[in-house]
Amino acid sequence: MNVPLLVFALSLAVLWFSATLGATFGRKLRPLKEEEREDFRIVQAAILTLLGLLIGFAFSMALSRYDQRKSYEEAEANAIGTEYVRADLLPAGDAARVRDLLRNYLDHRILFYTARDERQVERINASTAQLQADL
Repeated sequence: MNVPLLVFALSLAVLWFSATLGATFGRKLRPLKEEEREDFRIVQAAILTLLGLLIGFAFSMALSRYDQRKSYEEAEANAIGTEYVRADLLPAGDAARVRDLLRNYLDHRILFYTARDERQVERINASTAQLQADL
C-alpha cells in the first residue's frame, strides 16, 4: 500500500502476460468456428459494455467523494477564519490565547490533510481533540 505505482506496474505486467498466454494457447488448442465466433462477439460486446458502465460508476463515485471532501475542507477553513475574527470580541489576554490556539489548531489540520501514515493521523487526531478542548 505504500508503493502504489509498483503495485500498478506489477499488476499490469501480470495481466498482460496472462492475456497473451491465454490468447496464444486458445488459438493453438481450440480455434473458434465461424458460428462460435459470432456468439463470442456478442458476449464480448456485452462484457465490454458492462465494463464501461462499471468504470463510469466508479469514476462518478470517486468524483462525488472528492467534491464532498473539498466542500468539507472549505467549510472547516471558513469556520476557523470566522473564529479567528470573532476572537476580537474577547478580552485582550483571552483573544491572544485563542488566536495562538487557533494557529496551532490550523497547523494540525493542515498536517491531517497531508499525512499519509496512519499512526501519524491518530496522533494528529488526539492533539486536535486536545486543542478543541482547550479552545
